[in-house]
Amino acid sequence: MNWMKLIPRSRARRIVWAVLILLLCMAPLFMTPFRLGLFTKFIALAILAVGLDLIWGYGGILSLGHGVFFGLGAYAMAMYLKLEASGSSIPDFMSWSGINALPFFWEPFRYFPVAFLLGILIPAALALILGYFTFRNRIVGVYFTILTQALVMIVVTLFVGKQEWTGGTNGLTGYRDIFGFAFQDSGTKIALYFITLAALIIAYLLCRYIVNSRAGQVLEASRDGENRVRFLGYDPSRFKTFAFTVSGALAGLSGMLFVLQVGIISPSMMGIVPSIEMVLWVALGGRGTLIGAIIGAVVLNAAKTGISEAYPEGWLLVLGGLFVAVVVLMPSGLTGLWNRIVRILYRQGGSKHAVIRKEG
Repeated sequence: MNWMKLIPRSRARRIVWAVLILLLCMAPLFMTPFRLGLFTKFIALAILAVGLDLIWGYGGILSLGHGVFFGLGAYAMAMYLKLEASGSSIPDFMSWSGINALPFFWEPFRYFPVAFLLGILIPAALALILGYFTFRNRIVGVYFTILTQALVMIVVTLFVGKQEWTGGTNGLTGYRDIFGFAFQDSGTKIALYFITLAALIIAYLLCRYIVNSRAGQVLEASRDGENRVRFLGYDPSRFKTFAFTVSGALAGLSGMLFVLQVGIISPSMMGIVPSIEMVLWVALGGRGTLIGAIIGAVVLNAAKTGISEAYPEGWLLVLGGLFVAVVVLMPSGLTGLWNRIVRILYRQGGSKHAVIRKEG
């Protein structure tokens, strides 16, 4: 009896999802606090990868500037944490720079709900403005990619130069608790893990809903034939701007959750190299699948951590090798490879079943 015929593909997919969610919920039981913190960081980065896959995999928009949106969200949360750690005084790096009063634009970040909303709205607003003017003027392809790289260079230079406001190259650090709960406590790590996991599930479901909606269909059609979409009466720039805005908001959310795990954010974390790595996450997992972006982000960051622990100087070589391997050997990523294996198994199972029935 062939098990491939007993379990339909749709049911097998549901079983895999159920087992995966169960394992994720049980992760705190068999992971040390340190490893759980690392895994939570990978999940936080996967939120950004899902948003990036929305615009690249389904919209054909390659952005090398998502580190900016990630950094803006991270800085929003870090500013709140820094003010909480400083109490009634101003942050220490401002005192070292000769500032005696808190800048007015820091004031809203004293309140967690405001800081949380701004951590999503500021990246979303920047993505909306950038997308509106570029897509409206039909700046696409490599020109848009170069533009996003220029945005990274401008923002990083600004954050480094304004040391008295942003902490300069050192960034923002020196905070150890939130709402009175220390980040190093095992209970806090478990709570942050489930919060981050819930945020990832919501981000995935949101992007899945967009992809399956009319807007998602127009977005995919714009990727494959933008002029034909215009001929049918749709304005592709609106749908691209909407998707780019959602992607920027998810990157900001990812940055806020990342700061809660790492305890630091600096301009180097929002530079060109991290932005390129973000694209590699989606490429490795398989763009245009959403779940592939999650797999790619978790797998690649886990590999980065493991290789960095063993060979600190060898990670960049591995990164370059992975990029070449994905482009040459796995253009559809890990999910494409998995789907190919599943199709082969079901095809072989169906052929054997047909042969048995014929001989019988």
